[in-house]
Amino acid sequence: MANTIRPLIEEAVKVSMRARDKEKTSTLRMAVSELKKEEIDTREEITDEVSIKILQRMIKQRKESMSQFNEAGRDELADKEASEIKILEEFLPDQLGEEEIKEIVANVINDSGASSPQDMGQVMGLLKSKFQGNADMGVVSKIVKEALKN
Repeated sequence: MANTIRPLIEEAVKVSMRARDKEKTSTLRMAVSELKKEEIDTREEITDEVSIKILQRMIKQRKESMSQFNEAGRDELADKEASEIKILEEFLPDQLGEEEIKEIVANVINDSGASSPQDMGQVMGLLKSKFQGNADMGVVSKIVKEALKN
């Protein structure tokens, strides 16, 4: 898989700089920095698959920060995190809805013959490749857990 996400983000940095959108520029520069850091650490060009994982990790960190800021009553900081999430999500593939996830999970559980919570690891392993970047694996995990309880 070719690396198409990073050039898109780098181009978006230029566009946001021309538009003088400081928040978007800083968020996108942070993303480019994370992607370059990964390339340096692995000493090879990163693929879109790796780029998606990095962006998802950045979004997850911001969601955690956002909930902590909300608990502390720091709404302005929570809003900043929310807008950064929105900016980063622009570069992820379209996310599946909960109903679509439930349908795929049900099919995988039927196909694999999983029937109890002990089979969760097996089911999650099969689902990981199906949802590559298209779903929040935390949501998927909750749906699988619920499905295997019944």
